[in-house]
Amino acid sequence: MNPFFSRCPVCNGEVIITSYRCKNCNTKIEGNFVPNEFNNLSQEDLQFLRTYLKNRGNLTKVAEKLGVSYPTVHSYFSRVLRNLGYYSTEETNYSIILEKLETNQIDFSTAISLIKGEKEVRS
Repeated sequence: MNPFFSRCPVCNGEVIITSYRCKNCNTKIEGNFVPNEFNNLSQEDLQFLRTYLKNRGNLTKVAEKLGVSYPTVHSYFSRVLRNLGYYSTEETNYSIILEKLETNQIDFSTAISLIKGEKEVRS
């Protein structure tokens, strides 16, 4: 069976599902069906979400499983939330700060200043 495409492979446009068919009884239902927000996640985001769920939402355990730091896992988790449309500006800023700290784009004191609101966060 082919994987589900949440975006058009030719133009990257939004797709709609026009029919469903039961594998068991062959019943076919036609119409215009819109995929849910989880269908828009990348394979990487889906794999992270599976790992997150298998570890009962414990980001420390997820970090251990993936062999990355806690700030990196937190950044991944925030990215998944953002891609699902579940995010707040404060959480997004926090994730950007952690990601910049993890990739050595900023130092620890700058990160603290950004978190305290002493400086403006730029993505």
